[in-house]
Amino acid sequence: MATLVDRAPRSAWLNQIAPGLVMLAAYRREWLRADAAAGLSVAAVALPTAIAYAQLAGFPPVVGLYASILPLVAYAVFGTSRQLIVNPDAATCAMVTAIVAPLAGSDVDLYVTLAIALAVLTGVACIAAGVFRLGFLADFLAKPVLVGFLNGIAISIFLGQIGKVFGFPIESGRILPRLIEFVSKLPETHLPTLGVGLATLLLLLAVRRVFPKLPAPLLALLVAVALVEGLDLDRHGVAILGAVPAGLPGIRWTQVPPQYIADLLAGAVGLALVSFTSGMVTARSFAARNGYDIDVDREFIALGACNVAAGLSQGFAVTGADSRTAVSDFMGGKSQVTGLIAAAVMAGVLLFFTGPLQYLPVSALGAVLISAALGLFDWKAMVRLYRIREGELAVCVAAMLGVVTLGALEGILVAVALAMLVLLIRSSRPADSVLGRVEGLSGFHNVARHDEATTIPGLVLYRFNASVIFFNAAYFKRRVLAAVSGRPGTRWVVVDGAPIVHLDSTGADTLAALADELATKGVRLVLADVHARVQRMLERSGALERLGAGAVFPTLRSAVEGYEPRAARPVAEISR
Repeated sequence: MATLVDRAPRSAWLNQIAPGLVMLAAYRREWLRADAAAGLSVAAVALPTAIAYAQLAGFPPVVGLYASILPLVAYAVFGTSRQLIVNPDAATCAMVTAIVAPLAGSDVDLYVTLAIALAVLTGVACIAAGVFRLGFLADFLAKPVLVGFLNGIAISIFLGQIGKVFGFPIESGRILPRLIEFVSKLPETHLPTLGVGLATLLLLLAVRRVFPKLPAPLLALLVAVALVEGLDLDRHGVAILGAVPAGLPGIRWTQVPPQYIADLLAGAVGLALVSFTSGMVTARSFAARNGYDIDVDREFIALGACNVAAGLSQGFAVTGADSRTAVSDFMGGKSQVTGLIAAAVMAGVLLFFTGPLQYLPVSALGAVLISAALGLFDWKAMVRLYRIREGELAVCVAAMLGVVTLGALEGILVAVALAMLVLLIRSSRPADSVLGRVEGLSGFHNVARHDEATTIPGLVLYRFNASVIFFNAAYFKRRVLAAVSGRPGTRWVVVDGAPIVHLDSTGADTLAALADELATKGVRLVLADVHARVQRMLERSGALERLGAGAVFPTLRSAVEGYEPRAARPVAEISR
């Protein structure tokens, strides 16, 4: 019995530190076949994708594989999702380039060093956020902002890779200059390179449509390698990757020049927020589909561990990869054993099969990234936002243009600022209503929504659907005065306190000033159903004394019942 009692706390402690191990300890043997098939499929998609994303982030192709293996092991230990695959991602790679490239300039070794350090610092930022339970921060990037940001990244990736497909370099750093440069260089198109790129892209799209269970990127790149070798296209100017070093990466820390730490830390915070938000959209979607919940704070820690693992294994920052997670789910993956099998397969490729990788044409990798960008651009979500509310689409487009015109790092700052602005605007102008009775319904209801609603002569029941704090207190006062001015003969205003869960000093002073102003009009202000902490603020600020004795009722009904016998008495007399 003592052993069983001791085991429960130990299991709870382990679940707090490494929830993935607890899930693996409860692994069912009958899941192995499905997890093995899913793991092989994930590896088949992840191998070419990781190489392509390494190119996108400005790394040698093998670094993409380094960033794909150890993070899968880390997530299997620390993660709470059964399907999420943590790997290189298009948006994350674009942000890595935006953060590191201006710092490193043309120094390739410094670029690699800073990118590795950025991955570790991003991981540390994620772990700290998880420890301090900041998982709610992911919700600050609202759907319109996140869609706009990712759409901007998709446009950036598309224009950044189109030159590789056409066979000429594009050197401009911003989106519009890239587009202008691309058009101006079209006469320099290298036709064999374009042929390989277009063939790869068309094959990718065809396989995904006709044979969705097959690993389209792997098949497309195998065909591209066969074309290069069979037609000797590398001798006709088609650029290929070249030799890829074999072997697993060493686990080590790279010294970073101290003058870059502050810039890397600032970039790591933004990258952590974007990576976590994007990854949680994927994790939550597949968790809901499979009928379980995830813990967002532990997911923050898990993503941090994955990024530290990526940096220590000489890789770059990673996040939840939606395409590979979709493959895992589609192939029936039941647990994070899927990720462990995928990691083992990729490690095997690094040890024994790097030879064929050298013949991968660069234009084919560009086509893979263009295909990823096309999948990342969510035009259906933009249409849906327009149908829901035009303002939502405006926020989405503004975030997208922020990335397109300013760049990925500046774009995320614009996106976060927009999210905060939207939150402030909505909170500063919340919905409100005047309440009345509706026959056949209990309680009190919005008279604007019920034509048959009746009000009590001389009494205004008012509901403000938000806390009353510094940025909406003046609006609250104006709305109450407007409700009174529209109803001549008002004697009492009863404010429903149930939605007002927080009151700051500005809100308390505003309530007191409102009571004074209404009193000059012969109207008494009272409150009903007030939260305990709101009443304490009223007491500490002195506002309750200015409202007068008996100004707080436990419920709306008791306030109405209290009004009727007092209605004929003067306000000044009631306040005494």
